[in-house]
Order: sequence, then structure tokens, then C-alpha cells
Amino acid sequence: MSILDFLSHGLLNLSVTELVIYTLVVTHITIVAVTVFLHRHSAHRALELHPVLKHFFRAWLWFTTGMGTRQWTAVHRKHHAKCETEEDPHSPVVKGIGEIFWRGVENYRIEATNEETLAKYGRGCPDDWLERNVYEKYTTGGITALAIINISLFGALGLTIWAIQMVWIPLFAAGVINGIGHWWGYRNFECPDAARNISPWGILIGGEELHNNHHTYPNSAKLSAKWYEFDIGWMWIRLFSMLGLAKVISTGPVVARVPDKNVLDKDAVLALLNDRFRVMARYSKEVVKPVMAQEYLKADAASRKLIKRARRLLVRQPLLVNDSGRDRISAVVETSPEIRVIHDLHQRLQEIWAKRGGNMDEVIHALSEWCKEAEASGLQSLENFAATLKSYATPQAATA
Repeated sequence: MSILDFLSHGLLNLSVTELVIYTLVVTHITIVAVTVFLHRHSAHRALELHPVLKHFFRAWLWFTTGMGTRQWTAVHRKHHAKCETEEDPHSPVVKGIGEIFWRGVENYRIEATNEETLAKYGRGCPDDWLERNVYEKYTTGGITALAIINISLFGALGLTIWAIQMVWIPLFAAGVINGIGHWWGYRNFECPDAARNISPWGILIGGEELHNNHHTYPNSAKLSAKWYEFDIGWMWIRLFSMLGLAKVISTGPVVARVPDKNVLDKDAVLALLNDRFRVMARYSKEVVKPVMAQEYLKADAASRKLIKRARRLLVRQPLLVNDSGRDRISAVVETSPEIRVIHDLHQRLQEIWAKRGGNMDEVIHALSEWCKEAEASGLQSLENFAATLKSYATPQAATA
């Protein structure tokens, strides 16, 4: 092989189609390393991984991103702890979507050098000889070696492939997930921040597209929540589990429903507190939606327009409701006593969930009083919903 041929095609002399396939495969492996190893395992401990698989992912990420496990883990944990506040390392709600989408990686790098962040949020990460003397010491060593390997194997186009690998995570993780994932999309759950599901099919970014689901249940190894949602990261976790390379620790809260149970006891309240986000999603679907539909049919033209525009606002996380939205809510509750009732009881439920770290007897009493008021409201959907709350139980109590 001549020098010119080597520089043009490299050692492998692959076709354009083969180079595209190779690029898609290696960038997908990087995505899997981030979502399975860094995110679900290291940051949230939702699953455990075999030492061999962990070492592979650490080495792969060193070559393809230059990111350290402790740095990434610490920054992400701080993001959850301080989400949508001034201390959040990358909140588009605070810093603006343009700042996070285009300069998200710079925000990450700044926070990754914050020793206070690393000390407080980076606990439990690898601290062996390789980490100290290779991965953390020579952060650019891997990506430099990757550039040499790519050029050697693929010639001049290897540099293009290397460039794509270098921007893959900054674009999709720092820009799309941290930016768009808190700015645009749909919400299954009204978690206490702005996280949204970008797409129900989490394929391109390893399932991280289901960002609202993740922020609602951050310790879940599975990010999909609806039957139509697909999390390719979960597919890989299932495969690793079958091969003995992974063990799932959590897939989110597990509660039971006992059909004949009609007592709102301590066990029911514990289950409801644990499953409160799904309970509120049920409230939206089973109470707010039908009541608003009924009131819409009875309303005049002006009120109909207001009801149509305000239905989702009634159950929206307050952080996401602007001044205009609050004005709409105030106006729509004046159109109907029934709408005022479901809105007031929705707010009271939120206040009860906020008591979860306090005296359990007070929580039980507050929820019992809530159910009594709901059952006496005269609204069938609200009465039915209140009755179902008594059927909740922890799995241990349900099988006892």
C-alpha cells in the first residue's frame, strides 16, 4: 500500500456505507456507556454492573469523550439536587435554552472542576489506580489516541469520524437532554421541575429522551412508563442481565391495589406517598379531564374557550405556570363551582404530599379529611377517585 492510499483510505479501506455503519455503531456504544454506566449505574445506583462491564465502559468513555466517572456523576447528582435553581449546573429555565443548548458542555466543564461539587456529590465513584493515574490524570490522552487510531484505520475520513464522536455527547447529552429535555416535549408526570419527554421512542439517545419519566423516578433503571414508550437503554440492561453482567436494583415505586380494601390506614398512606406522582396523573385523567369536559358542554362560548385553554394548567407544576397561566386559572375557576372544587382539592393533595417527611398521623388525618370532602362533593368522578385511594397498599401488606 502506498503512502497516498494509506492517507486516503487507511488500513481497512472501507466503503462510505461501511464507514457510516461503523460511525453509528461506535456512537451508539458511547450513548449506552453514558446512559447505562454513568447515568443509571453510577449517578443513581438503579442497577449494579459486572466489574468487567464497568471497566469496559470506563475505558470506552475515556477514549470517546474524555469524561471522568466522578466528574460526570457529581455534576449530574447536583443537577437533580438543585434542579431549576441558580445552583443547577445546566438549567435552561434559569440560564435560557440557547445558553444550555449551544454552550451546555462549557457549563458542564465549569462545574466538573468545582472541588466542592466533586467532594459532595462524587462519592462512591471508582478510585483505583487506573482512575487516578490514567483516566483523571490524562483526560485528553484517550481522545488523542482515538484520533490516531481512526486516521490509521480509515485514512482522512477517520478524522471526520473522530470529530463526529467528539461532538456526539456534547450535542445530545449536554445540548438536547439538558436543554430541550427541560424546555420542550410532553409530561407524563408533574414532577417538581421542568423535565419533559422529548420523544416516546428513546432510541437515538439511549432512552434519555424520556426525561420527564426519569426526573419523576430518578432511581429507576427503566425510563419508559407508558405502554407506547420504548427505552433502548432498558433493552440493553435486560440483555446484560440475561448475560449475568447486570443486576437491576430499582424500577421505581412498587405499590399494590387491593380491590376489597376500603380503609385509609397507615399502609395505604405509605403506598400513596410512594406513588404520589402516578396518583396525581390519575387525578388529572380520572377527575379533571371528565369534569372539565362536562363543564365545557354546559358553558357559553366565552367560557368554553377559557376551559379549553386552562384544562392542563389546572394540574401543571407551579414552576411551569407563568403569570398569564395563573390568570387563566383564576378566571376558569370562576366559571364553575365544580371546577373550583377539583382545583382546590388538587392543591390540597399537593400540600398533603409535601407533609410526607413530617408526622405520619397528621398526614393520615389530612388525607382522610380530603377523602371525606371529595366523597361529599357530589362529583361522581371525584367520589370514585377518592374511593380508590383506600385500596392502596404496600406489596408486603398486600401479600400478608
